[in-house]
Amino acid sequence: MKRAHEIEYKIHGDDMQFAEIILDPGETVISEPGAMMFLRDGMDMETKMGMGGDEQKGLFGKLLTAGKRMVTGESLFLTHFTNKGSGKTSAGFAAPYPGKIIPINLEQYGTMLCQKDSYLCSALGVDVNIAFTKRFGAGLFGGEGFILQKLSGDGLAFIHAGGTVHHFDLGPGESMRVDTGCIVAFQESVQYDIRFIGGMKSALFGGEGLFFALLTGPGRVFLQSLPFSRLAGRIFAAAPQGGGRARGEGSILGGLGSLLDGDNSF
Repeated sequence: MKRAHEIEYKIHGDDMQFAEIILDPGETVISEPGAMMFLRDGMDMETKMGMGGDEQKGLFGKLLTAGKRMVTGESLFLTHFTNKGSGKTSAGFAAPYPGKIIPINLEQYGTMLCQKDSYLCSALGVDVNIAFTKRFGAGLFGGEGFILQKLSGDGLAFIHAGGTVHHFDLGPGESMRVDTGCIVAFQESVQYDIRFIGGMKSALFGGEGLFFALLTGPGRVFLQSLPFSRLAGRIFAAAPQGGGRARGEGSILGGLGSLLDGDNSF
């Protein structure tokens, strides 16, 4: 028997996307605080501790679930949006930075492991938990620490990633090497490990860091072309207060031109 609510959705936009979740009367979608973009008539909003649907666990169970979420760096509370009207209605949830929103049908994929900050929203009944990487090296050097988000259940979940998102289907024993920051999500059947990039010259001067992720099938892997940390690093490096040179401004007067233009102040 299906446990999660069966929701409908539309993804709007190209690089700055939002997901419109369409609910029948009585259906609920949950999201991270701050992700909501709009609510149409009939939609009720309530903040709860944990994922909801775990009332039978009691207070201790709720605290344990919420505590696990805090370990991943997420909020202690989640917002529940329920259609209290008599007909269909919808709510919109926006991605926090440029990229793509990916709908994940857990009934099709089974349990998925995701980067810690990728979760956007999901149908009531989907469980968001934590998963520890199986190998010490992966946890120590993987860029995401020892902890990944674990999405399980039989409903729809929505995750977001930076830039363009592409998926690869790995066969049994087939592997690929990936920049650790470019991993978005992968099926639980995929093995995850961290390997030294090899060769001191490549490690020191290759610009790719010291380690890469080794993903081995079978299973599906989702990758992002622009991790937010990379985008933020480039912006900070280019900003004058970060020691950058205000790239792309094109003024022949350089910094003096910025002052005259009003872009900076003393």
